[in-house]
Amino acid sequence: MSAEHKEIVHKIDAAFLEGNIEGFLSHCTDDVAWTIAGETSLSGKAAIREWMGSTEMEPPKLTVDNVIAEGDFATAYGKMTMKGESGADENYSYCDIYRFSGDKVSELTSYVVRTDAKAEGASNV
Repeated sequence: MSAEHKEIVHKIDAAFLEGNIEGFLSHCTDDVAWTIAGETSLSGKAAIREWMGSTEMEPPKLTVDNVIAEGDFATAYGKMTMKGESGADENYSYCDIYRFSGDKVSELTSYVVRTDAKAEGASNV
């Protein structure tokens, strides 16, 4: 099932890139729980649909570094660029952890950290 879960994660990423809320939700259970660490927790498709529809941001630009899947879990991580409140591009690193019930996402936990483009690749050593 891991290969199928990875394929679903790729479809979800494609839906996010298109700003396709329903495309994302079509891969989720009705009672899906989505936690964006430090931001919000949402429960159910209706709550996610309302929250995503209330934000007036254009779809992010994603660079997926890797998708790892085992058992009922899949993790995708990479880089993301979104328009900030000022309208300027802002850079982020992200990690999404998906829990599946069969072939549907039942839980999603997202970690998103703003990065300084100049510091990417810099070492703390």
